[in-house]
Amino acid sequence: MIEAFFASGHAADLILGVLLCEAAWLRARQGWSWGAIAGLLGPAALIVLGLRAALTGAAWWWIALPLAASLPLHLVDLRARLDR
Repeated sequence: MIEAFFASGHAADLILGVLLCEAAWLRARQGWSWGAIAGLLGPAALIVLGLRAALTGAAWWWIALPLAASLPLHLVDLRARLDR
């Protein structure tokens, strides 16, 4: 049962759902801008998308693409935090 949960990619889906709830909470309760939320949670979401691709046996580039895209987004977020 647990093996099927991971093999189907639903474990990654659950994590993405938690990230979505966190984004909604940050926006509604903390008043964060969408840009700040994207900078904070975007890299994590991209890494989890790469994880989902790996769990479901996708082609290597479906794994590599979101992982590679997470780094520039993370660096943009770091730069924005340093400028504050």
